[in-house]
Amino acid sequence: MQTKTHPELITAHCARDIASLINHIKVPSFMPVLEEVLSNHCNFDTILVVTYKKSFKPIILHPKDPAEHSPTLKAYIDKAYILDPLFNSIQNGPGANVSRLVDIALDSFDQTEYYQSCYRKFDLVDEVNMTIPLSQHTTCAIALGRKSALGTITRAELNRLKSIFPVIEALIQQFWQAQSGEFVKYEKSEGPLKQALKTFASGVLTQREQEILGLILQGHSSKAIADLLSISVGTVKVHRKNIHSRLNTSTQSEIFTLFLSHLNSLENG
Repeated sequence: MQTKTHPELITAHCARDIASLINHIKVPSFMPVLEEVLSNHCNFDTILVVTYKKSFKPIILHPKDPAEHSPTLKAYIDKAYILDPLFNSIQNGPGANVSRLVDIALDSFDQTEYYQSCYRKFDLVDEVNMTIPLSQHTTCAIALGRKSALGTITRAELNRLKSIFPVIEALIQQFWQAQSGEFVKYEKSEGPLKQALKTFASGVLTQREQEILGLILQGHSSKAIADLLSISVGTVKVHRKNIHSRLNTSTQSEIFTLFLSHLNSLENG
């Protein structure tokens, strides 16, 4: 007869953390308690809990106090999130997971327009994201940021987060069922943003060039675009040259500026 092995018992500290989260699922203090629990497993300087939903702008679940929202964060929620590797990874449907930003970011991330115009202002050297599907179209993301004093996350910390993640995932889903009404009333449709992505440079570029332009706006390199579209890097470079020629631009930054101007014209029109 084969002897059944038993998994190690969870620590008393971890059990108290889980019990505390369960006790707060239906009250507004759930998110601050979640922050405290996560800090017991991983050091971080910043935490942001956001929901992403198709056709709607992101909603900040924590920190909830607007006084804690920096101008950079407000700019991110308003527009810049569409270039965020995390947001684009979620759109591609990775499901529930724990990952570092470096694992999902595009090659040469620090050269992208998103990094230059937004992300570097957060002054982070590492970021760990926990993504949790809440429904068919809504995903919760918990972003734990680390600045230079803490340095990059250790393997032990990452393993601890992955170990507790199934519990966090289940409790976040229960929290959303209980308290989502407090947040969805603040939802704002993407409206002009979604339309801007479809109409930017319409009539000026070919359909293929618009497709490549969308990938450029997301920060993809020529090689990454070639891999995604199953075409040669040389062909991508020709398309990029044509795009710049038709738009009278020479850099990705200039393209992004034109896109924001197009978006603003739709919002104010």
